[in-house]
Amino acid sequence: MEANYNIPYETLISEHDLQNRIKELGRQISTDYAGQDLLLLCILKGGVLFLTDLMRQLSIPHEIDFLAVSSYGKEVRESTGVVRILKDLDEPIAGRNVLIVEDIVDTGHTLTYITNILRARQPGSLKICTLLDKKERRQVNIPVDYIGFTIPDKFVFGYGLDLDEKLRNLPFIAVATQ
Repeated sequence: MEANYNIPYETLISEHDLQNRIKELGRQISTDYAGQDLLLLCILKGGVLFLTDLMRQLSIPHEIDFLAVSSYGKEVRESTGVVRILKDLDEPIAGRNVLIVEDIVDTGHTLTYITNILRARQPGSLKICTLLDKKERRQVNIPVDYIGFTIPDKFVFGYGLDLDEKLRNLPFIAVATQ
């Protein structure tokens, strides 16, 4: 698939590899939560494609909710370190098994902020599933329970992740070549 944005890029993770790994994650999560109530909590906007494909691979009943946060400004490719909640949950999570579905874990600051807020709401359990893990950039130790891929310290986009709010539609993970 060619995008017409005049941004030179190369594929870091192919569509085929993404879908195969998501199937594996779906099987593991289904096994781990068999017979339990599960709420998938998607972090918007980047996690949406991952959430929808992951949901299709789950063999257990589950519900979904969304949380929108921001630690990046427009056309900023580094976190500002200030996390803002843009959209809160629709339903209480007390006593529920909550699985955060995230597109990428980078420094760990945003997820630490989110998990602290969610723990205060007393879920039955709280775990994290991320498509991409950039361990090289971690500044805060945050346990991640399910990891799709560990990637190098490069700015990535596609498959829900944006480059200046564009290119989320790519069916693969790309990295700029310039």
